Amino acid sequence: MIGISDIEAAAERIAAHVVRTPTVPSPGLSALLGAPVTAKLELLQRTGSFKARGATVKLLSLTEAERAAGVVAVSGGNHGIALAMTAAALEVKATVVMPRSAPAHAVRIAEEAGASVRVTDDMDGAFSLVTRLRDEGLTLVHPFDDPLVVAGQGTVGLEFAEDAGDLTDVLVSIGGGGLISGVAAALRARRPGLRIWGVETEGAQAMSEALAAGGPVPVALSSIVSTLSAPSVSQLTYDHVSALVDEVLVVTDREAVRGSLQLADHAKVWAEPAAGCLLPAARRVLQRVGDGARLGLVVCGGNATTGDVKTWAERFELL
Repeated sequence: MIGISDIEAAAERIAAHVVRTPTVPSPGLSALLGAPVTAKLELLQRTGSFKARGATVKLLSLTEAERAAGVVAVSGGNHGIALAMTAAALEVKATVVMPRSAPAHAVRIAEEAGASVRVTDDMDGAFSLVTRLRDEGLTLVHPFDDPLVVAGQGTVGLEFAEDAGDLTDVLVSIGGGGLISGVAAALRARRPGLRIWGVETEGAQAMSEALAAGGPVPVALSSIVSTLSAPSVSQLTYDHVSALVDEVLVVTDREAVRGSLQLADHAKVWAEPAAGCLLPAARRVLQRVGDGARLGLVVCGGNATTGDVKTWAERFELL
């Protein structure tokens, strides 16, 4: 299990390389939801998502031999962007493997940063290819199955605990589980009385199915939210979520896209559906816990174009 000392060490290591993103009360979301809301604006991070944190910790830990070999990662979008940009800054050669469902702009950004991008038919194929490339000698930077990466993502929770006012409930999106594992480890150490809720979208329910099965299992992916679409969680992230998170909620793709539109309208932030899913989940949390709740939302990323959101909104008849 990742401890608070691991997260503090990660925070010290990456301090000169990442942004301490704002933690702000949101009057607009508070009015929308009917309860005080504080948002951790991780979409303002370098590379547009929290993924820069874990990627930076991992790259800074590499030996000279590992750096020389070059790094490889699999990604639905944000991890690939983060690895490509961070590797370029640290002068490490990077290869990023993405499925065709990954946003076109994520592929473009990774390529413009200097990474070699390989595109596969689906996420299962992407994970298979990255495993082969690792076996051929490249250094794997896994998006969530790595203690250093989880500790890096945990610095989000460390900052949230230090910067937020009094909270009762914190909501965090789940793909492979690296973010919520690190955030939960930090919050349990610094604010042990908090309730922590994970949020997934239908068709990307790797953690929900793992919790039901008693361990990681392969899942069928159908969600439009590619940045939450992991074919399974890892034992590392499963162990953290099962021990530290109160419950994992699942919302529809339509609700997640509607949440992105509401974040734009009410919070004045442009967030991807991986963050938009927090709003419908927050409504369920408020129904469960009743009066007196004070919510914290980790707005994890903003790497969706206006065209992406418009297309999704029209598909779900939200415009």
